[in-house]
Amino acid sequence: MICPILSEEDISLDLVTKGKQSALSKIAIRIARRTGLDEQMVLRGLFDREYRGSTGLGRGVAIPHALLGTISSPAASLTRLAKPIDFDGPDDDPVDLIYTVLWPRSATSAFLPALSQICRLLQASQVRERLRSARSSDEALAFLENGPHRRISANLPTARVGPSVMMSTQFSNAQVGQAYLWSEPSVGE
Repeated sequence: MICPILSEEDISLDLVTKGKQSALSKIAIRIARRTGLDEQMVLRGLFDREYRGSTGLGRGVAIPHALLGTISSPAASLTRLAKPIDFDGPDDDPVDLIYTVLWPRSATSAFLPALSQICRLLQASQVRERLRSARSSDEALAFLENGPHRRISANLPTARVGPSVMMSTQFSNAQVGQAYLWSEPSVGE
């Protein structure tokens, strides 16, 4: 099954926030309104996950996420903040790129591989640089659709986690864990 979860309407550039809670609140409201979900449920899901540990990954990136029992398909947003904020990340760098993911609890087996693929995408410095310099949502989306992204082998079951960004639904736990290692990918990745 292939399902796109990020469109131009899901990209917000230069969002003004006062901090982490403000950012998560604004993002939750935006996703809820776009998907028809209850704002408080989305906000509670993101805050509950964040309470268990920061989703700040380092290098100015955070991937807040929540597993929700009331949705049947994934939803996402990509937000670039006007000013970086503290997100309690491992490197203490302030965050300016936030990729938020809501995932159906009924499809948890595909969640970690999807999260892994998003991490791999955002660990590439060229991706972060292009997203930080995008002048519009459509420019950011065009880069994600046409950028130098590596695709997962076509003979594995896949799901779309962003435009032209595919993830395998058959990752091993070791492969999923590797996504959280923030070494720079080699040229061409």
